[in-house]
Amino acid sequence: MRIITGKLKGRKIPVPDTGELRPTSDRAKEGLFSVIAARRFFEGCRVLDLFAGSGNLGLEAISRGVDHAIFVDRNPEHIKHIEKLCREFNVDKQITTVLLPVEEYLKGNPTPFDLIFADPPYEYIYMNKMVETILENGWLNAEGWFILEHDKRNDFSSHAHCFYSKAYGRTTVSIFEVQPVDSG
Repeated sequence: MRIITGKLKGRKIPVPDTGELRPTSDRAKEGLFSVIAARRFFEGCRVLDLFAGSGNLGLEAISRGVDHAIFVDRNPEHIKHIEKLCREFNVDKQITTVLLPVEEYLKGNPTPFDLIFADPPYEYIYMNKMVETILENGWLNAEGWFILEHDKRNDFSSHAHCFYSKAYGRTTVSIFEVQPVDSG
């Protein structure tokens, strides 16, 4: 995996060999970031990267100009990997890492973010609860986006807050906002 564009363009992002990761494909990442870039600015944004894994999504956002990214993952090897990469890329002052399961992190005091990325395991049993928690409990600012990668068997396209859903092979990217989508 590589960073597509921005100040870190071309940097390789190795995947920790923990057997737990399903990295976002280059095709899906490029499509996702094209959608974001076409509709909003990265500069000045605060990002939350849930199920951070290799740090791929949060690092791409940092490369494109976000101010700060918080990476949350339950695996200490993933967190160590992200911290090491950020030091190597000289962006360690722009990140915070949190070693916790995502469902535990979301029980904490919400801080509104501009962009929240979540790439949970396909069989994540709290998927629907996570979506509702993020949308209803103050995790997104009024103009914020929650970007969820999920298995195509989960269909969020008719969810009242989902304004974008596109399949990339087995993976689907769905984007939600706090305000319900105007269906009229």
